[in-house]
Amino acid sequence: MKTLTHIAAGLVLASSGLFAAAASAEVSYNIGWTSEYYYRGILQKNSSGSAGIDYEESGFYAGAWTADVGDGLEVDGYFGYGIETEAGFTLSAGYTGYYYTGEFDDTYEEINLNAGYGMFSLEYSVGEWKGFGTAADYDFLGLTVAGDNGFYGTYGTFGDEFDGDYFEFGWGTTISEIDFGVAAIFNSEELSDQLSSNGSPDNGQALVFSISKSF
Repeated sequence: MKTLTHIAAGLVLASSGLFAAAASAEVSYNIGWTSEYYYRGILQKNSSGSAGIDYEESGFYAGAWTADVGDGLEVDGYFGYGIETEAGFTLSAGYTGYYYTGEFDDTYEEINLNAGYGMFSLEYSVGEWKGFGTAADYDFLGLTVAGDNGFYGTYGTFGDEFDGDYFEFGWGTTISEIDFGVAAIFNSEELSDQLSSNGSPDNGQALVFSISKSF
């Protein structure tokens, strides 16, 4: 499902960029690596590389991103429009599609709504998973609190035909124009790949390191 920058403080920095209304067109690129690729509290792959491209002009944004998920690639496409009010509120609406070249997973397509103010940002997404012929509807609600010092915390929860929630706490910094991040992830048994001593699903936890470069 999506990006190295979703895993650590890059998530917070990138999402704020989507809300800003650019005065002129801007194209940027990114490459990255993460020790464990998690998205919305779900492990996708251990040790994953990624790359992407983003376009932004006057509040409109569009982009594409791809990551190694072991059995082929995840390829994401997204677009939308965001504004920032004079009072400092940010609002955006967009679309994201998650596609796969192998059999790792099936297509997800969703509408994304975001709002933010100061250190708080809220995401609500509603979508459909193709489910290899057995489709399922889902929604996702996520609240992120981010400080100016690079620390952030996120709580996310799934609804409709999906279930499960998670907490993510992380920190990111930039050194010589390279972004570094670390995050601790705690997920419920519905999202976890970990088992208890008797072999039943159990709550999970992970410590994730990431490095990325935008240019």
